[in-house]
Amino acid sequence: MKQFIQGNEAIAEAAVRAGARMFAGYPITPTTEILEYLSWRLPEVGGTFIQAESEIASIHMVVGAATCGVRAITASSGPGLSLKQEGMSVLADEQLPALIVNSVRYGNGIGTLVSSQCDYLRDTRGGGNGDYRQLVLCPASVQEAVDLVGLGFDLAEKYRMICVLMTEAALSHMMEDCELPPMQEPHRYEWGMDGHYTRPRIGIFDRDSVQEAKEWMVEKFAKVKENEQRWEDGYLEDADYVFVAYGLTGRSVIGAVEYLRSQGEKVGFIRPITVWPFPEKAFEKINPNVKGVLTVEANATGQLIDDVALTLKRQKRGNVPVFTNPHIWGVPSRKMILDDYKSVLQGTLKEVY
Repeated sequence: MKQFIQGNEAIAEAAVRAGARMFAGYPITPTTEILEYLSWRLPEVGGTFIQAESEIASIHMVVGAATCGVRAITASSGPGLSLKQEGMSVLADEQLPALIVNSVRYGNGIGTLVSSQCDYLRDTRGGGNGDYRQLVLCPASVQEAVDLVGLGFDLAEKYRMICVLMTEAALSHMMEDCELPPMQEPHRYEWGMDGHYTRPRIGIFDRDSVQEAKEWMVEKFAKVKENEQRWEDGYLEDADYVFVAYGLTGRSVIGAVEYLRSQGEKVGFIRPITVWPFPEKAFEKINPNVKGVLTVEANATGQLIDDVALTLKRQKRGNVPVFTNPHIWGVPSRKMILDDYKSVLQGTLKEVY
């Protein structure tokens, strides 16, 4: 049965239903509702809720829970996630799965409270010190956020790595109809510490040699890239121009593309659902005679565009111009997107690549 529910509360309930039994976090707009919801909901199902003294403390509590084989979750936003990077690097080093919610708000330093997509490069490149990757899922609706919570835990467990649910402040606080999944029985990872003198096989260097560890890590990331690309697309086969956008911006782009198609314009779209691994396979479907690709982004400098241009180069389409006109924050409206398209056609928006 569908419910009319806020994004943050839907994410929190979906985590409980996916078997998460530990949350540690620190309040921050726009994810505080996740913390508030789980403060009473987790004890109801025998789970553990901790409001830690800091973001740094909370992520290391998640490390401890994951080491013991428990499905664990934390949530924060820009500056809070920056403080968590050390612990996230530890999770990656020890091959520990966890779901980390980043509801992105705009700005450097302590930033603003305005919805944005400015954390793309940090989250898709790992973020912390060292040499690792993390799964990054980007929902475009409350329902998709709920669905990706369960998938995120499953993928994190399958590959023993971090999964980031990279949402946006606007999605955290919007309310939509949503069908919540059934309750799963919680389980512990079979390799988790159990209080006995057993030695769980954790850590990327728990191999016979450093070279073996390196080869294993590269092989794992290659397997994730091959098997876990997810996206939504439309009208790519005959498109003269293709829009690329994720999250709520991607949702706006789909509306703009549908309108332009109704006006006889040959345009298409790709909406990445995973931004790591980046959905390179989607670009293989693009019309070989495409005239240009346009990213629509809610940041100041353009970040998604780098992966789009790199993908086209890898596919030997380096002569296809790639454009962007970043919209800083908020969710770009259909009019903004149509104006961007008009600027490309008129030649006033210059290609970046």
